[in-house]
Amino acid sequence: MRIQAAEQQIVLDDDLVIAGDNAGVLDRLPDAAFDLVYLDPPFNTGRAQSRHTLSVAADVNGSRVGFGDRRYTSRLLQSLSYADEFTDYLGFLAPRLERARALLAPHGTLYFHIDYREAHYCKLLLDELFGRDAFLNEIIWAYDYGAKSRRRWPAKHDTILAYVRTPGAHHFDADAVDREPYMAPGLVSAEKAARGKRPTDVWFHTIVPTNGREKTGYPTQKPEGVLRRLVAASSRSGGWCLDPFAGSGTLGAVCQALGRRFVLVDQNPVAIEIMRTRLSGRTTAPTRPPRFAQRTSN
Repeated sequence: MRIQAAEQQIVLDDDLVIAGDNAGVLDRLPDAAFDLVYLDPPFNTGRAQSRHTLSVAADVNGSRVGFGDRRYTSRLLQSLSYADEFTDYLGFLAPRLERARALLAPHGTLYFHIDYREAHYCKLLLDELFGRDAFLNEIIWAYDYGAKSRRRWPAKHDTILAYVRTPGAHHFDADAVDREPYMAPGLVSAEKAARGKRPTDVWFHTIVPTNGREKTGYPTQKPEGVLRRLVAASSRSGGWCLDPFAGSGTLGAVCQALGRRFVLVDQNPVAIEIMRTRLSGRTTAPTRPPRFAQRTSN
């Protein structure tokens, strides 16, 4: 693994951690080089008022169908919301997502990780950039941690939107993904119950435990078990994976365990140092299985 500054020449000859603004780095990476691009950007979680503007127009060839089978198109015009430094969240994301699409190999898949506050607007943006026919899945990652509101249903999930570079030609290896227990094992044969089932698009997985071996102290760290599913299913052995908002480097840890190559980008010096410690010399798979919860029927 090599750690370098964003201004240095970028050569994909070794696993890379790049320190700098991802906007400039993405422009200098080679087109069509990556099996998988995973983006976990800041969630824009400020509680300030937000305004999102859509343009809707009648269109006999439109891809959306409304009342009376009338067809129309919708286009996301503007997002005025803020949290921390973001005054136009979608304006911040759009050029990065557009470039990420160009970086995907023809068989590649983009996974975009976001929370409920912006997920619907981000999907409209991704529909524009990739095309609605390139939409593969909306994955719901459900967890149970932290305070629970008594005035509404507590929000305990993230959304991962999956889009492919070439509809119908993407790589997806369902057999490479760890199976999970049946919700009602008594309704299937003993053989099936022992083997488990392939995951659906709703995943129950704990967050990174405060006393777990994965914990790095980085505030937005995601669990390896969640990313392991994405990497195992949508990249090939030896294939390149990219994370432009790398944070604690979870994608890199998973790639090392599964025999993939990686490029991680972050401009936070703390994140770079955490990745240096976490990824240097790590070449073996995790010793514990992914923490997907076993569900039981009510």
